[in-house]
Amino acid sequence: MLDDQIAWWIAGPVMGLCVVACRILFNARLGVTGGFSELIGKAAAGRRDIDWRGWFALGIVGAGALFALLNGATSFDGYGWMTRTFEGGEQLWMVPLLLVSGVLIGYGAKTAGGCTSGNGLAGTSTLSPAALASTATFFGTAIVVSLVIRALI
Repeated sequence: MLDDQIAWWIAGPVMGLCVVACRILFNARLGVTGGFSELIGKAAAGRRDIDWRGWFALGIVGAGALFALLNGATSFDGYGWMTRTFEGGEQLWMVPLLLVSGVLIGYGAKTAGGCTSGNGLAGTSTLSPAALASTATFFGTAIVVSLVIRALI
């Protein structure tokens, strides 16, 4: 599936330009947690007015869905063992586990002041010590977890 993605040498500079544009246009950090927090906060308050962060989050979901539809996708696949978890019915017990995990990740990202993309892209570009430490932790943890998963599967 990686062959179908945009090359890193194109995607990286484009993401960097998005970070710069976000700082120039909104004087804010680019990150997904702020967008989802905006949507949840406004929905809980019964309000429909959202700022750019909410539109950013909706755009991520909408653009992904539109891309899948335009490419004729009829199912959700492409993530190896994670996708196969939902095939058949023998492993559907994992759905609540994954939902709880997602909520905990969102809570952690919110309390940490940003998610991996916000800290990794926008935080490190401003040389924030907290963002540098958290990004190093994210990458270190990802490397260890991927090695453990590879050893188990």
